[in-house]
Amino acid sequence: MNKVLVAGKVNGTVLKSNDPINFLGTVDKKTGIISDKNHSLFGKPLKGTILVFPSGIGSSVGAYTIYSIKSNDAAPLAMICKKADLTVATGCALANIPLITISDKEFESIKTGMKILLDTDSTNPIHYQ
Repeated sequence: MNKVLVAGKVNGTVLKSNDPINFLGTVDKKTGIISDKNHSLFGKPLKGTILVFPSGIGSSVGAYTIYSIKSNDAAPLAMICKKADLTVATGCALANIPLITISDKEFESIKTGMKILLDTDSTNPIHYQ
């Protein structure tokens, strides 16, 4: 079942990772580009995407990184996770980035490059286009 943590409505293209994201150590605060060479999204910009990933990991300071990339106009339009940890939830709330959690089954069905409309006011917030 989907759970809305930060409300919003956005239209965008999915950037998906099967790896958790440590926002503090993995994402460049100024550019929003994945800077960790060991991460599956290395070199990819988060800006303007709907970021789909299993969960956040790492330090609570990662919430500040999420806020920073939003302030630097380099943030994703929205985030979708299987499990939203406190860091991701706090960062998205501070930065006003829509955030929902989804089931394992729905997570598996979403692929990079898909176009979706995320509307948290809808009974089913993910609409595939």
